Amino acid sequence: MDISKIGIIGAGTMGNGIAQVAASAAYDVVLLDVSDTALEKGLAALNYSLDRLIKKEAISAEQKSQTLARIKTTTHYADLASVSLVIEAATENQTIKESILHQVDQVVSKDAIIASNTSSISITHLGSRNSRPERFIGIHFFNPPPLMALIEVIMGKQTSPETLKAVLAMATRMGKEPITVQSSPGFVVNRILLPMINEAFFVLHEGIASPEDIDTGMKLGCNHPIGPLALADLIGLDTCLAIMEVYHHEFKDDKYRPSPLLVDLVAKGQLGRKTGRGVYAYDTK
Repeated sequence: MDISKIGIIGAGTMGNGIAQVAASAAYDVVLLDVSDTALEKGLAALNYSLDRLIKKEAISAEQKSQTLARIKTTTHYADLASVSLVIEAATENQTIKESILHQVDQVVSKDAIIASNTSSISITHLGSRNSRPERFIGIHFFNPPPLMALIEVIMGKQTSPETLKAVLAMATRMGKEPITVQSSPGFVVNRILLPMINEAFFVLHEGIASPEDIDTGMKLGCNHPIGPLALADLIGLDTCLAIMEVYHHEFKDDKYRPSPLLVDLVAKGQLGRKTGRGVYAYDTK
């Protein structure tokens, strides 16, 4: 299996970041979203990211132009017919992902690999809905994709060794460090990370310490680069909640019960940096 052209579904934070990484590695990219407005917003974010790299002298203006030239945008699934790999990077909702992946399955070639960028949903389950589960795999980039070195490559029960080999080669070409994991809710990193973040919300909810002191404690006491509450704001509180709900449902264990404070903040629309307020307040200008 040779991956030469990559389709990416979703032009949000993860989707446009993955598109940037792929195009920077000289892959041709088809970026799909539901509207031209969503695509324009995604390309604007991608432009901003590349401009920051130019300011840091990490890339040249010519490299930026070459990267952008490799990215084509569309709102039509039929335009994915020529890609050799599709990465679904939609919101962390199983129903939405299943609907998208079903549409992808109808238009890509029989030789194409289909992947989900899910951070918690079973790859075995999603792959079972695909007509060629041996060519279905999880490719979990971390936020922000252009800066984070890790990719979790998740094997479903029916994922073939050839599919795994092709994706590992792609990750290496992108300059990433892939780890191979088996399909289980949360995989490796988020299985460990999200319960820690959730526990930080319990600590805050119980009034044990202020947000600032909780984050300072974890940064200085555990040598973490960012505190768990600030990290939750960066990830998005709605995403954190969605992942914990998946764990709670899948494992049937109350140690994964979402913190009431996390539930409350999401209900209020305080989702973190993307809304200007989560645990902390942010300047949205």
